[in-house]
Amino acid sequence: MKEKFDGLVDHLMGANIFLEQAIEILEKAMIQRALENNAGNQCAASKVLGIHRNTLQRKMVAYGLANGRGHSQRKPAGRATRTRGRSNRSRLA
Repeated sequence: MKEKFDGLVDHLMGANIFLEQAIEILEKAMIQRALENNAGNQCAASKVLGIHRNTLQRKMVAYGLANGRGHSQRKPAGRATRTRGRSNRSRLA
């Protein structure tokens, strides 16, 4: 295993791939493989990868792997609900 990994490192270095690019290549490939091996189940894939499901979804969007399920933004927060009846000011007066 170590020899294969060392060969990959040598290949990336020889191709003048920067560290950031190499990380993206490896991360994207691992995410794709985890999703394939788990039939697209994001929860199972995130467990295999050792990351939170929300992190997986964020990375899927970043790498264009969202397949319509991942969200690039959170849903807007709902409005704060007001209690019916008197306000606190009128009770204090």
